[in-house]
Parts: sequence; C-alpha cells; structure tokens
Amino acid sequence: MILRLWRGWTTAELADSYDEVLGTDVAPGILARNLDGLRSFDVWRRRPAEQTGEHEFLTAMVFDDMTAIERFAGGPTQSYVPPQARAVLTRFDLHSQHYELRQRHR
Repeated sequence: MILRLWRGWTTAELADSYDEVLGTDVAPGILARNLDGLRSFDVWRRRPAEQTGEHEFLTAMVFDDMTAIERFAGGPTQSYVPPQARAVLTRFDLHSQHYELRQRHR
C-alpha cells in the first residue's frame, strides 16, 4: 500500500470556504470516479495559533500501488488541484509525497 500526502494552505478568512469545497465538491468528485485501487481518502486541517496565519490542509489517500496513483493523478507525483480548490488556496504542494507501508502495529 502507498500513502499519498498532499498539502495546501489558505488564509484564515478562506479556510472554511476551502474546507467546504473539499467536503462538498473535491472529495465527492474523486470518490465518484470509483478509482480502482483507492482504499481511503482523509482530510486533515491544522489551525494556526493566531488567526492571522495560514490554515494548512493535508489530504491523505491510501492506494494499492503506484499504478493506481498514476491512474488517479496522471503521473506518479503530480498534484491534483481542481480549479475550485485553486480559487481559495494561497499555495499548495506541486507534487505529492508517497510512502510505502512497511509495518502495521495494532
């Protein structure tokens, strides 16, 4: 399994808007593609200590293998950022990071 991590940042004023775009448009759109090999898709948000700072969003997707990731993104590390997400982000990772599962402890 491969963990695919991607981060995007936005202003305090636009953070809730981006959160909504992710939850009502981006994530449902990705899941509607019924991607073979996509096991999970989670969104994390980190709020800054001060409201004037950027809010960071992290998407964590788990895929069966790199072939499944390439089918999703069009390339092994290309980020997937739809126009509606770009409209409310101040910056984002141009490339995703990938981690291969080595051990699982329970």
